[in-house]
Amino acid sequence: MSNQAKIDYAEQLEEKVQRLSALLAPFSAPDLSVYESAPQHYRMRAEFRVWHDGDDLYHIMFDQQSKEKYRVDHFAPASRTINDMMQALLEQLKPSQVLRGKLFQIDYLTGLSGEIVVSLLYHKALDENWIAAAQTLRAQLSKDFNVSIIGRARKQKHIIGNDFIIETLPINGKDYHFKHIENSFTQPNAEVNCRMIEWALSVSAPSSSDLLELYCGAGNFSLPMAQNFRKVIGTEIAKPSVNAAQYNIETNHIDNVAIVRLSAEEFVEAMKGKRQFSRLGEIDLSSYNFSTVLVDPPRAGLDEESVKMIQDYDEIIYISCNPETLCENLRTLIQTHRISHAALFDQFPFTHHMEAGVKLVKK
Repeated sequence: MSNQAKIDYAEQLEEKVQRLSALLAPFSAPDLSVYESAPQHYRMRAEFRVWHDGDDLYHIMFDQQSKEKYRVDHFAPASRTINDMMQALLEQLKPSQVLRGKLFQIDYLTGLSGEIVVSLLYHKALDENWIAAAQTLRAQLSKDFNVSIIGRARKQKHIIGNDFIIETLPINGKDYHFKHIENSFTQPNAEVNCRMIEWALSVSAPSSSDLLELYCGAGNFSLPMAQNFRKVIGTEIAKPSVNAAQYNIETNHIDNVAIVRLSAEEFVEAMKGKRQFSRLGEIDLSSYNFSTVLVDPPRAGLDEESVKMIQDYDEIIYISCNPETLCENLRTLIQTHRISHAALFDQFPFTHHMEAGVKLVKK
């Protein structure tokens, strides 16, 4: 990377630091801990449209301002595994009418482990000829990659291999293994994700009480955080993520984490005794002594009832992909809590997006 590129990255990161600091200033937040990204090859997911030009075939993206398409032969934000696969895949697709015909999009999912899933999306039905060609494709690519192929078309999904990767995340010197499922949410920047988890661990001292996590996904935070608490409950509404979380609990040999398929709003109702849910199984919520809640909500932030509910906890760890909605929630939370720690995680270099973290303690 050139010195100019390093300077450009430092400048954009500093702009984010100033912007987030200004957003959090009305809430008397302490100075930010800043976790930078590698400026290149940091993304573990990428999606491209496909352009057909005679015998040629290549990835394209669209300029956000002009909406004009442009060719993408190398994509610096994506991991080296994705960049290598982009070239190798096209070499195999170009001569095959079965594989390239009506192909309109290619999605890539990989991880620090090096495993990769390639999803091919089509405007046609996928028949036995396609399946045979995809099996040959995987065999050719497997000479250099740990790869699975997925074919998607209207009401069709064919899996050649697996529809997931097994990711390995090093957290404070210990490896955690996670199933990341194709077409499900995973943190896109694996290295910065590790720093986020380590930060969450650092601001939550070992406790004899319990942790509640809302929007837990496949257990990205729940599993490593379990070392700091007696017991952990994570809630997640997406069934594939819940299934992956159960797999991850077993794979990592963790015995004090339970994942339940409830939305944040449903869990609030269950805690208040307003509704009973068979999905809780044999879990007795009255047996838990929750002192800490961790939330990592979608861009819309927490709903009003969830904000009121987490005010009952002594400590709140709030991970946010949208600092604006974080600040909306903080207007309520600072009535009962103060911010003891704040952090910026640069998950998306060279974009306006910021990932933030705040730790709140009851006044």
